[in-house]
Amino acid sequence: MHEWHGTTILAVQKNGKTVLGGDGQVSMGDTVLKGKAQKIRRLYNDSIITGFAGGTADAITMFERFEEKVQQYSGNVPRAAIELAKDWRLDKALRHLEALMIVADRESMFIISGKGDVMQPDDNVIGVGSGGNYAAAAARALLLKAPKLSAKEIVTTALTIASEICIYTNDNITIEEV
Repeated sequence: MHEWHGTTILAVQKNGKTVLGGDGQVSMGDTVLKGKAQKIRRLYNDSIITGFAGGTADAITMFERFEEKVQQYSGNVPRAAIELAKDWRLDKALRHLEALMIVADRESMFIISGKGDVMQPDDNVIGVGSGGNYAAAAARALLLKAPKLSAKEIVTTALTIASEICIYTNDNITIEEV
């Protein structure tokens, strides 16, 4: 059985904008199965953006549960993320999902894991997936060394850099901004 690989998701907040981007590659072992997968979604009247990495079925389960919480808590991203984590810890079936999800609005962003963890970054950058660390490192460098770039330009450039380093990441990039 081959392990599924192939996602890089990156979020950057800058100047009142939150931008989330992801590549389109899905791989199994050393084979690219799909090059144009859509891993970025909008929620709650397009005011919340999400991106996922990991097993597709697990990621969709996380996405659906988060969407329910967002509706329940009237678009409050921090509250929805925390309440989802609380539910996660009580449901034995959910505790073993193989996925990570970034959820964000203009003010906040979090990683939600398939283990029920919720993490908020210390800075304004989050990267997940096989190339997430490469993309996050590139974004942090661009924030410091190219301060005139917009959040969208930083995400696009950082994901392109990650696609040149990570064999499980391609340059078919989807970008969403709130």
